[in-house]
Amino acid sequence: MAHMTPAQGLPDILAPGLQVVFCGLNPGVDAAAAGHHFLGRGNRFWPVVYLAGFTPHLVAPQDDRSVLAFGLGLTAAVGRPTSRADQVGTDEFAQAAAGLLHKLAWVRPEWVAFLGKAAYAAMTGKRQVDWGEQPERFGGARVWILPNPSGLNRGYSKERLVDAYAEFRRAQQTSS
Repeated sequence: MAHMTPAQGLPDILAPGLQVVFCGLNPGVDAAAAGHHFLGRGNRFWPVVYLAGFTPHLVAPQDDRSVLAFGLGLTAAVGRPTSRADQVGTDEFAQAAAGLLHKLAWVRPEWVAFLGKAAYAAMTGKRQVDWGEQPERFGGARVWILPNPSGLNRGYSKERLVDAYAEFRRAQQTSS
């Protein structure tokens, strides 16, 4: 089931009882226009989640809703589309916290995986956030911080992204 909030540029792909909700920072302009998550040319989300073992095959962005069958959901911390995630300010992430908490209360996933540190840090007021599992829950879910798969994130090669996501996949599988 797609769930859309009024000011959002991209429908959430959420349903109750998911194992993992991947929470991007905000939709890219192209993704929002097309209505599909992680559509940008350079975005490495789909190949990375496949290579890390979250999906049994490579999912095309146009088939993003199929992730529900794998116990996965997709949302964005902030609904406003931008061409670069750094165009979203800390205050905008902080203001979006209540909406994300509301979604998580409805879905009740085991895990929420933030794709990048910015949204989680702003939403929790933390100055320092480490990669990986966080000590506190967010909206009742266990939290894992992953590097953002955007092609603009040059600090992470595709191989390093796959390693980081595979580490989360192993932790997620052993906790189930």
